Amino acid sequence: SGVLLIAKNRDIAKLLTSLFRLRKIHKVYLAICEGEITKNSGLLDNDLIRYEGKKKVIENAKTYYKILDKNSNFSLLELKPVTGRKHQLRKQLFEIGHPICGDDKYFSKIPNKNLMLHAYQVKFMIKDKKFTYRALPPNYFVNFIKNKRLTFLKN
Repeated sequence: SGVLLIAKNRDIAKLLTSLFRLRKIHKVYLAICEGEITKNSGLLDNDLIRYEGKKKVIENAKTYYKILDKNSNFSLLELKPVTGRKHQLRKQLFEIGHPICGDDKYFSKIPNKNLMLHAYQVKFMIKDKKFTYRALPPNYFVNFIKNKRLTFLKN
């Protein structure tokens, strides 16, 4: 769920593609993961492995995180990926032992029909004009937060 950028024409699509490639588009995600992450903020910096046919591809992935709320069973995170690797956030949280709730691909033990990952905000600049788009979490996400006794404050 969340913010999705769609270009209206080919020129804008090329521009957005170049901004993504140059890491000039800044994304913020919200995630609810299993377990209590003890360090309140930090950088997830690791190599992710994927396969293109039989060829093994190793790519470095970096994501800044901040704990918004937590208890002994769950952590609500703000995630700011620096790189844009396939399934980056899902893989990184799984690798540190805290899979995203509802993620059956990356072994979440919490059964849920929705992946508790939300594209919350996208920011970028074009010709000195700032663009910020934000999508509040959907009801199922907010209800999951409440049911797990976590708090999310809109800012």
